Amino acid sequence: MGGLGNQLKTVVLLGALTGLMLWVGQLIGGASGLTVALVIVLIMNLVMFWFADKIVLMMYQAKEVEKGSPLYNHVKEVARKADLPMPRVYIIPSKNPNAFATGRSPSHSAVACTEGILDLLDERELRAVLAHELSHIKNRDTLITTIAATIAGVISYVASMARWAAIFGGFGGRDDRDGGSSLIELLVLAILTPLIATLLQLAISRSREFLADESGAKIVRDPKALADALLKIEAGVKMHPMGMGNSTTASLFITNPFKGNALLNLFSTHPSTKDRVAKLHSMKL
Repeated sequence: MGGLGNQLKTVVLLGALTGLMLWVGQLIGGASGLTVALVIVLIMNLVMFWFADKIVLMMYQAKEVEKGSPLYNHVKEVARKADLPMPRVYIIPSKNPNAFATGRSPSHSAVACTEGILDLLDERELRAVLAHELSHIKNRDTLITTIAATIAGVISYVASMARWAAIFGGFGGRDDRDGGSSLIELLVLAILTPLIATLLQLAISRSREFLADESGAKIVRDPKALADALLKIEAGVKMHPMGMGNSTTASLFITNPFKGNALLNLFSTHPSTKDRVAKLHSMKL
């Protein structure tokens, strides 16, 4: 699937996730429930929009690098090729070989690399990884994934409330003339809805990774460099799984930094490395 196809897929998936949220709000409280759900999501998105980058950088103990350092110069060169403003550059004190981008827009962005990835990759491979991360910034993936994670989180929270409601007699304020129907709706909300929301969120994350791979390879005009880097990173993560942070941030990284976090590809925050490498090798610049 090309860049346009991935963009359309993301729009469809975000639409489905939003539709699921609206249905949940309508189900638990009619029009008033829908309004409350929308207000909660709006507030959470505003908070994440302004502070998500600071929160995640603090979570991983990231330290900003000095201008003129080797990593800073690599980012500067790739940002120039990508026609992007210079982002802030950070190093994370971890042997786990990984990198991520964050920020609400290209003019308010940051790129972070672990010490492990700097030790593992050669300059050609590192620049390909940086191009992948800068592509996330250029494509505004950091904002998209934040919105998706927020909506999915609200749905999961409401589902948790539904499980308690099932125990104590259901949500108040609804027309319960059909008790059997209400019970079925409650069970669907409590069990099936959070699963669907999670799958939609993960599908969005995987779609954006394919797009960033393609865009990044085009920036450095070297798909093989990114493919080689991904294979090295996958092996390195198995040897040095991330020992800090939280698995809910896994989708930010170029590969999942938490060993064994995704038992099934269906529940993975990233496409398989095999599929990503195959797509990169098939690219024609």
